[in-house]
Amino acid sequence: MEYKNIMFGVEGSIATVTFNRPEVLNALNEETMQELGSAMSECKQDGTVRVVILTGIGDKAFIAGADINEFVGKSPAMIMGFAELGHNVVRIMETMGKPIVAAVNGYALGGGLEISMACDMRFASDKARFGQPEILLGLIPGMGGTQRLSRLVGIGLARELIMSGEQIPAQRAYEIGLVNRVFPAEQLMEETKKFAQRLAGLPPFALRMAKHAINYGYDLALENANSLELQCFSQCWSTEDLKEGVAAFLEKRKGTFTGK
Repeated sequence: MEYKNIMFGVEGSIATVTFNRPEVLNALNEETMQELGSAMSECKQDGTVRVVILTGIGDKAFIAGADINEFVGKSPAMIMGFAELGHNVVRIMETMGKPIVAAVNGYALGGGLEISMACDMRFASDKARFGQPEILLGLIPGMGGTQRLSRLVGIGLARELIMSGEQIPAQRAYEIGLVNRVFPAEQLMEETKKFAQRLAGLPPFALRMAKHAINYGYDLALENANSLELQCFSQCWSTEDLKEGVAAFLEKRKGTFTGK
């Protein structure tokens, strides 16, 4: 697919998707969501890609929300189609079996926050701001924000942010568990890439099983969730990477993992 609204590239085993609509602070339109879905599918299918980074162009915005100008005058059915597209894309992200790290370089509002929450981790610039401001337009989040935010920060804080439409700075987002780490703006991509390279050197199947167990076990009853973990744990013992990891540990060297 030819990309017009995002930049997509693979360096080594790390894919980077950069939202590239600076004139509208990387706001999401239907074409951008389609391109993101295509890029995520490509990452999922490409065996050389082990880790994905999502970020925005410039230093102002990761994604500042939906491109409202595009949706004025649209019917409820058309708007629902866009929201369903968004849900389908983030579902690809959550089920691809590879770690995705959001490097949030500025505003992550509305759909931007929802995209970031579908990533496995969020690293933020100290200039970043987060929020679900849909209520200020007479809306509610439509791409999973009411559900993922509650699961990340708890239902009380999710209610506060969604019902008030308030934006919070990166440090507050870190304090409530919405982001994993905060870096000075000029260090964000360097630190994110450094972390991604560390993940890329780990056993891919074990990472896949870890993501699967966490995502699918989170809202199960504890007994069922532990059963899922046991299955994922056991499957790791069938891999060549497990043998390499054990051998490297016993031989006091760094393991070399091939994904087999």
